[in-house]
Amino acid sequence: MKWDEFFVTGEPMIYAADVSIVLVSLAILIGLTYFKKWGYLWREWLTTVDHKKIGIMYILSALIMLFRGGVDALLMRAQLATPDSKFLDAQHYNEIFTTHGVIMILFMAMPFVIGMMNVVVPLQIGARDVAFPRLNAVSFWMFFMGAMLFNISFVIGGSPDAGWSAYFPLASNEFSPTVGNNYYSLALQISGIGTLMTGVNFIVTILKMRAPGMKLMRMPMFTWSVLITNVIILFAFPVLTVALALMMFDRIFGSQFFTMANGGMDMLWANLFWVWGHPEVYIVILPAFGIFSDVISTFSKKNLYGYKSMVISMVAISVLSFLVWAHHFYTMGQGAMVNGFFSITTMAIAVPTGVKIFNWLFTLRKGKISFTSPMMYAMGFIPIFTIGGVTGVMLAMASADYQYHNTMFLVAHFHYVLIPGTVFGVLAGMHYWFPKMFGFRLNERLAKTAFWLIIVGFNVAFMPLFFLGLNGMTRRMYTYSASTGFGPLNMIATIGALILAVGFVVLCYNFFYSFRHSPRNEGGDPWDARTLEWSTPSPVPVYNFAKVPVVKGEDAFWHAKKHNVPLYEEGPYEEIHMPNNSGQPFILGVIMFFLGFFLVFSWFIPAIIAGIGVVVMLAVRSFERDHGYHISPKEIAATEQKLRGDTV
Repeated sequence: MKWDEFFVTGEPMIYAADVSIVLVSLAILIGLTYFKKWGYLWREWLTTVDHKKIGIMYILSALIMLFRGGVDALLMRAQLATPDSKFLDAQHYNEIFTTHGVIMILFMAMPFVIGMMNVVVPLQIGARDVAFPRLNAVSFWMFFMGAMLFNISFVIGGSPDAGWSAYFPLASNEFSPTVGNNYYSLALQISGIGTLMTGVNFIVTILKMRAPGMKLMRMPMFTWSVLITNVIILFAFPVLTVALALMMFDRIFGSQFFTMANGGMDMLWANLFWVWGHPEVYIVILPAFGIFSDVISTFSKKNLYGYKSMVISMVAISVLSFLVWAHHFYTMGQGAMVNGFFSITTMAIAVPTGVKIFNWLFTLRKGKISFTSPMMYAMGFIPIFTIGGVTGVMLAMASADYQYHNTMFLVAHFHYVLIPGTVFGVLAGMHYWFPKMFGFRLNERLAKTAFWLIIVGFNVAFMPLFFLGLNGMTRRMYTYSASTGFGPLNMIATIGALILAVGFVVLCYNFFYSFRHSPRNEGGDPWDARTLEWSTPSPVPVYNFAKVPVVKGEDAFWHAKKHNVPLYEEGPYEEIHMPNNSGQPFILGVIMFFLGFFLVFSWFIPAIIAGIGVVVMLAVRSFERDHGYHISPKEIAATEQKLRGDTV
């Protein structure tokens, strides 16, 4: 392989990216060395098994990926802003819309949601950690290394270019001869295995580690949504892993699973992808529904209306999510009977979703509503998501979908579902639980400014796409002539994208401003909240709870506060057993990164060596005796005294 085939060249933006990567990397290395933080980084973060720190690393990774995916989106909008634009060529545009979709779904939304799970769920159920802390660290580093492997493709080898769904034969060697789709198959396998391990870990944690009295029907709605989400992960992600493995065999080893000849079946890929892909939508939306439920209940000062119906509706959504996948290809010719079945199931899934909307509205009714920044994201979500849901029912009708399919109408629909349904959800959760993670709140004035910029920018950016789609503009169209009449609405959409970008800049500035200026003495319960995590100090100590709470009803902390009922048993502190930190998950992640990288370029000898390294790491862990460590009652008392002035 020649150097000009290994390194992507020829584009000024690529050279700028190369320079920025080198400069940022040097700045990080120099900063860590100058401030002597290498030891701190290794001890406190790279080797941590603390679910709270792992959650924070997931969220930071998601914010970085939000920046990368957002830049891709702005580049696409810049290209489409005017007719006959030459800003991007066809190949570069294909690569950008492919990486935008993959990054936003799998490397931004997923880690943001899983980060929230990690920070909050053990605290909400009264546990001191997840069931398998070491496995939790492995999950993060598998995700992170998969994300890094995918992201280096745009400077080394070339990005994937067959769309985020990588349909065959477009993703085959014949139509995509570069290594871009090798990156796709391997990076997504590595990160997907990490997600699958997360699913197992959180199902066991929620079912087996709840505090005394925390029955299933007393769990906070966010924890319920996480449990159901991880059940979906357990059934959906193996399908993606198998499909990606078959894709890898086709592209690297010359097998014929998805080819157009020799017994292959390109539609097999579409079916396998969407058997995973549509449940994936609910994997990123259901936890956001749980966040909105907790936020709306807290800031309405009311119990969540229809608790049981909320749980039942989520279970119904999880089942139906596996019965709708073929609505993604109504136009592929599978016949009226099949299209009719999937049309009915797709419309049916709107019913339990509608139940949740009405439950949130009834929770708000006659509530003492506080318009905090988390509550504003929750309130903004309801009408915008409803627009996305109604247009989804339009797309569910197979005959009408022949008009809507693969137009900008569809692009507008799924952005009206995923941005309010997931992005607003995780932003509401981040603002809500920020003091629990860091010990101080984000500045409310800046948070509300960012909210209004984001919500206005979002609607200006995506509402025009409905009309563009109805007028015939197809998705993935990289240029158009002035005679189509698409120009004015595309320019409006581009202006909206810029407003949206400014909103996210204000959001990021808020982190810096709040770190410098927000008060640190607001206590463990700054929102007067309802669930167990707010009974702990902020930030939370490594052991979470000095004494295990005893739950006596729904909204346990609210019940304890309002009825003056003790949440923790009287008596002295007892010794707490905690897991040791370990560098093995990080090292395993690095080896997996190199294994994937070598396979991308079909360098089999170094790939075999890296594979042996993976086996060695697994063997080392199998024979390791690590019994953790114990925190003495004296240490616990000192920590509690320092954090909230408690005395035994």
